[in-house]
Amino acid sequence: MPKRFIIAGTGSGAGKTTATLALLGALNRRGLTVQPFKCGPDYIDPTYHTAICKRQSRNLDSWMGDADTMKDIFARTSKDADISIIEGVMGMFDGKDPLSNEGSTSHISALLEAPVLLVIDASGTARSAAAMVKGFQAMAPGQIVAVLANKTGSDGHFRMIEAAVMQECGIPVVGHLLKMPGIHVPERHLGLVPAVERGDLHPFFQSLADAAEQTIDLDLLLQCAEAPEIHAEPTGFFDEKQGSPVTIAVAKDAAFHFYYEENFDMLRASGAELRFFSPLAGEPVPSEADALYIGGGFPEEFAPGLAAQCEVKESIRAVISGGMPALAECGGFMYLTEELVTIDGRFHSMCGLIKGKTIMKSTRVALGYRELTSMNGAWLPEGLSLKGHEFHYSMFEQQEELEPAFQSKSRFGEKADGCLVFNAIAGYAHLYFPSNPAVPAAFVEAARAYQRQRKNMTKK
Repeated sequence: MPKRFIIAGTGSGAGKTTATLALLGALNRRGLTVQPFKCGPDYIDPTYHTAICKRQSRNLDSWMGDADTMKDIFARTSKDADISIIEGVMGMFDGKDPLSNEGSTSHISALLEAPVLLVIDASGTARSAAAMVKGFQAMAPGQIVAVLANKTGSDGHFRMIEAAVMQECGIPVVGHLLKMPGIHVPERHLGLVPAVERGDLHPFFQSLADAAEQTIDLDLLLQCAEAPEIHAEPTGFFDEKQGSPVTIAVAKDAAFHFYYEENFDMLRASGAELRFFSPLAGEPVPSEADALYIGGGFPEEFAPGLAAQCEVKESIRAVISGGMPALAECGGFMYLTEELVTIDGRFHSMCGLIKGKTIMKSTRVALGYRELTSMNGAWLPEGLSLKGHEFHYSMFEQQEELEPAFQSKSRFGEKADGCLVFNAIAGYAHLYFPSNPAVPAAFVEAARAYQRQRKNMTKK
């Protein structure tokens, strides 16, 4: 039978990520092919997963993508795996709003028929841990198949929790992770991706895998992970489409690395070859590019280096002002502005295509899902609805009136959002292409039109 489980927490900080990384490492050591997933729109945790499993971690989002889309993504990417491990988001029932499970870990568990391993923060508890587990069972009957106690003080402490949970809740406690003062998940900041790519976090990953092997019954966990076959109707989003090939240049380095893998898959399915380049390393837009995609990341942390790459900035100005279709999300949007003001008050020259500057703040400026409707302009047809997510610590201060790219709806209301510059769409929202396959199709078709235009110009 296929094996999968979803790692849920009683709340943020309970230890989901620590437990996930420990189990990914330990099961990977056994020679199992482990497919990792992350619930929700997060980019950072999948970076850890991918590094440990040597397989691309995937996002599963039941709000940005509907149930059929999510099942298709899961089935397509896990079909050759021995086991799938899905890291949850926030607390088990935290999602779009406090009155429903929509978008929550519990919702995704139900849609995928994935057994839940509940991670509890065991510090300062004994018998009370059973009350905590019982409350979660009451809100999701039958979903939770096992418990993992995190931050225990000793084996004796764990045995007390194990006895109480098994007596009151009737499910196994597969093990525990001791408090490890010297081992903690690194801060989710700019240095994460380059650190992972260099292998700096390898000792940290190994320590967590060691801990899991010592105090978690992996054989029992694998028994609890048995689940029925997923019946997923293919959406067709990832099937190869007819059409002439195009090249989309994708900025990808330590400054720009926030991309949903499904976005790439859908662009490729529509006929695009992705050509990655590094603005930070001084690589200009590739000459063969028919379109440009600059995703999010941490440009503020590399602002001096990005500002110094004058040839790169000029290449971006040249292609966008020449009509190349482009998409710039969050960090990419910041890069297209005139200046980026870092937290120390220093001004750094960016590409100068969008009249205004982005200013870094010490506190978060925006977080949450966005429902977007395209406005008339650039390469995206008017009236397309799609979904995305925002998370940033900067604010944009415009110098002149800009033409908006979207009408954006969030829990705070509706507003015009993003901007259009030549044939480029830019804004803070990270777009999730599976929310509307017409979006990547339009991007690739615009690349074809630009390609034809260039060929005609060459002939003249």
